[in-house]
Amino acid sequence: MDIRRLRNTVSLHEHAAENLLYIRDAMERASSFTAVPGWGGVFMGLAGLAAAIIAPAQHSRLAWLVTWLATAAIAVAVGLLGVLVKARNEGVPLLSRPARQFALGFVPAIFVAALLTIVLFRAGLDALLPGMWLLLYGTAVIAGGTFSIRIVPLMGILFLFLGAIALFTAPPVQAACLGLGFGGLHIVFGVLIARKYGG
Repeated sequence: MDIRRLRNTVSLHEHAAENLLYIRDAMERASSFTAVPGWGGVFMGLAGLAAAIIAPAQHSRLAWLVTWLATAAIAVAVGLLGVLVKARNEGVPLLSRPARQFALGFVPAIFVAALLTIVLFRAGLDALLPGMWLLLYGTAVIAGGTFSIRIVPLMGILFLFLGAIALFTAPPVQAACLGLGFGGLHIVFGVLIARKYGG
C-alpha cells in the first residue's frame, strides 16, 4: 500500500513538474521577441563572408569601407525581410512589447557604431573599425537578445570576444575576425535558430 502511494506521489510530482516547465516555456515565449530570423541570419552570414573576402582585396581605404557598408546595408535589408516573414508566419505583431524592447536594446549600439565609423574613418583610424564594429554589434545583440530567445545573447558574447581580438591585432587577423563574426557566427546561429525556433 505504501509503495502504491509512493508511486502515485512520484507520478503526480513528475506530471506537475512537466506542467510547470510547459507553462514557464509558454510565458517566456509570450514575453520574448521570437521573430529573430534563422535563415535570414544565414544569408546575412553569407554576405559577411563575401565582404571578408572582397574587402581586403580593395586598393583604397574608401573602397574597403564602401565594401563593408554595402554589405551592412544588404544584411540590414535581409534581416528586416527575415523578421517580417517570420513574424507574419508566427503571427507575432511587430509592434508588440517584446519587439519594441528588442529594438530599443539593439538600435542604440548600432547608431553609435555608425557615428564612430564616420569619426574614426575621417581621423584615419581605420584599424580600429573592425574591433569597434564587432564590439558594438555584439553589445547590440546582447542588449536586444535580452528580450529574445536564449541563444541570441550567446551570439553577442562571441561577437565581443572577436571584437576584443580585432582591436589588438594586425589587419589580416582583423579581417579573419570580421569574417568569423559577421559571416561564421551569423551562419551557425542562423541554422541553430532556424532548426530550434523555426525559419
